[in-house]
Amino acid sequence: MQPKPISVKKQWLFIRNVLFFTFTSFGGAQAHLALLLKYFVHSTRFISEEELLELNALAQVLPGPASTQTLVGIAWKVGKLKLAIITFLIWILPTAAIMTFAAISYALLDQKQKFNDVLEYIQPIALGIVAYGAWKLGRKVLTSQVSIFLAIGSVVATFVLRNAYVFPLAILVGGIISSAIETPKEETELRVRLFSNLNPKKMIYFLGALLLFALVGAIINRTSPFSLPIRLLENFYRNGILVFGGGQVLVPLMFTEFVDMKHYLAAPGFLSGFALQQALPGPTFSFTSYLGALSMKNFGYGLSGQILGGLIGVVGINLPGLILVLFIVPFWDDLKKISRIRHSLSGINAVSVGFIIAAFILLLIPMAMNWLFLAIMVATFLLLNFTKVSPPFIVLAGILIGYIF
Repeated sequence: MQPKPISVKKQWLFIRNVLFFTFTSFGGAQAHLALLLKYFVHSTRFISEEELLELNALAQVLPGPASTQTLVGIAWKVGKLKLAIITFLIWILPTAAIMTFAAISYALLDQKQKFNDVLEYIQPIALGIVAYGAWKLGRKVLTSQVSIFLAIGSVVATFVLRNAYVFPLAILVGGIISSAIETPKEETELRVRLFSNLNPKKMIYFLGALLLFALVGAIINRTSPFSLPIRLLENFYRNGILVFGGGQVLVPLMFTEFVDMKHYLAAPGFLSGFALQQALPGPTFSFTSYLGALSMKNFGYGLSGQILGGLIGVVGINLPGLILVLFIVPFWDDLKKISRIRHSLSGINAVSVGFIIAAFILLLIPMAMNWLFLAIMVATFLLLNFTKVSPPFIVLAGILIGYIF
């Protein structure tokens, strides 16, 4: 289903909201979903809440950065490919540029305490946004015993298993369970009609390109004559294909490969960059810009080489997921008509709500009995839930309080 053309004024309004989202999206993928609801559903109605949840569910079962794929999917629905590419660049470039600069000026990280002091109150604000997201989505998604069971199960799995791969596995299990329970038997005719509408040549070209890149990557990974930039591109691209579940899966994989196995950089450098990333808005996957730039620096490359490393990092890790979502979203309205796919979405969304609740609890624990932080968190939730105050103003207020005090 092709999206309807929109006016230039509405395109600029959409881009403005993308900018707001980019600079206020603290708190990880779970908080990002709450902000996507705020900016693109509740305040502007660019898409419906149901469409957003479906895109989020689709992003959760694809490899790559879920928040990025969901945002790009929204942009494609609103304004096709051109707006999708513009949105992608607005979303990734600011944080990627900051992380590249941080790697180039690594010594400045020793002074990061002043930066952290200014952003001290961002964490409880982010937690209030997570709570708001859990509340809004929970009311929408947890409408049956199965969905409640899946949400509770994902929370328990998070705390019991303590493994990065809990997220993609729980998403898969949730989709299978809801599909098995809710799918009716008859859908053969619909499947035939759907696949007759797909262009086989496009599918062959698409799958062939991914396989070709994977084959070239395998060759590069097993040989040493290639230059570091080419090896880095292979590393990031391969992980972009393999990472399900977002930043919480990406970070341990990157640490294992870049620090433990290939020694591109040392553990202190890796962890310092990750700490800085947590204080910034935007996609967690932009952390790869830091890894690429610092790896180039550690191997003796100059300023231009380090900038190239940062660019390689953010492009390589995002490219597979971007290609996938831009290929699938145009057919998504047809794909979701298949009963098993459509009914799996309720389970996937229920598990996603469970992970939002788990993220809320995990972020709440370090606050202990800090009553000021708890008050800021509650105030953020109440402002978002009962007023029309926009998250950028809340975040700016938090930064101002941190700067003054």
